[in-house]
Amino acid sequence: MSTVLLHPVCFPNVANLAAMIQNNVLWEVCDNFQKQTYRNRYYIATDQGKHLLSIPIKHTGKGDGRQKYANVYVDNSYPWQSQHWKTLQTAYRTSPFFEFYEDELSPLFQNKYEKLIDFNWATIRFFENQLGIKIDTTHRTINYEKHIDLGLDQRNLVIAKNEKLTGFEPYMQVFQDRHKFIPNLSCLDLLFNEGPNSLAYLKSQKPMLNA
Repeated sequence: MSTVLLHPVCFPNVANLAAMIQNNVLWEVCDNFQKQTYRNRYYIATDQGKHLLSIPIKHTGKGDGRQKYANVYVDNSYPWQSQHWKTLQTAYRTSPFFEFYEDELSPLFQNKYEKLIDFNWATIRFFENQLGIKIDTTHRTINYEKHIDLGLDQRNLVIAKNEKLTGFEPYMQVFQDRHKFIPNLSCLDLLFNEGPNSLAYLKSQKPMLNA
């Protein structure tokens, strides 16, 4: 296996989870938090089309406002967990496999998490458990390096804005008759629609950057 440098993102989308499964991962945990990334957002499919779910964070008022990703705290004063869970239930209750996974998923929207990165690790472990795989999360950066010499730098997969990835094989989605196939959603969408076939799908995906 190759080694890739990735961020621990929230409910990884197809591109990120496929990279985690197909490679050994070195985790970037020493960078600064940036807005409009998959660090604190994920996308699902609803009857209205592609839908953003975002986790509110506590912003620091010190200095230039920058803060390390590993030190970002979730703003639990806003009931984001109950809102996300209700949205997922509404969007996927008619999907083939939602009921199969909901008991294992619901604790993520009940237990309180202080730090964003801890919640993200928990979402990755959820996919580990449901797919019956092992994703090693122990190899982590100890400082931030703009360029790396070892492995493939895929930290750009964290960027949600103006995504240009293509090459995703379609699978059946709940509202596909209304909106056609929506690629690279959170793998929650894949899991609820494809169930046990999700792992084979992820192993076969080779997303490409469309310049």
